[in-house]
Amino acid sequence: MVVPMKSFLVLTMSWLAVVACAGAAESIYRIPLKDIDGKSASLKPYQGKVLLIVNVASKCGFTPQYTGLEALYEKYKDQGLAVLGFPCNQFGGQEPGTDQEIKTFCSTHYDVTFPLFDKLEVNGAQRHPLYAWLAGGSSPVAGDIRWNFTKFLIGRDGKILQRFDSKVKPDAPEMVQAIEAALAAK
Repeated sequence: MVVPMKSFLVLTMSWLAVVACAGAAESIYRIPLKDIDGKSASLKPYQGKVLLIVNVASKCGFTPQYTGLEALYEKYKDQGLAVLGFPCNQFGGQEPGTDQEIKTFCSTHYDVTFPLFDKLEVNGAQRHPLYAWLAGGSSPVAGDIRWNFTKFLIGRDGKILQRFDSKVKPDAPEMVQAIEAALAAK
């Protein structure tokens, strides 16, 4: 049986689109990272969970949000929420320490137990690939990060659900409602 060239091209393009869409949801899980201890990491261990990704800083007016982030993590982690902190020093030099200093600060001042990662850049020429994925041109919530403690909510399927500004506290009704809705979605 001979398939006309036009039909072949349509089928091939459709197949490629399906493959591309299937890979897009998983792409966040393949981005190479380093954890706060400098070890190679990725978000693959969090696949199937709801993620709250936050660029954090230790010397910021929003630093007390660590308390609320930890409370969210403790309350919802058994339901599948992972809060993930990514230190960044791009805003007013408010995260100047080493990864070890950041880890110590977070655990001693805010009893942080949620995972922390290596310091990275969220904007500019050195923007980490994670933040290019979260806020780059193809993101549904594209745009530069304005300040520390910007939060991205990622669904269990690996897709971006919402972006919350720094001023939105972790216990804000809109954030809690969005997290609970994401956790309820199977």
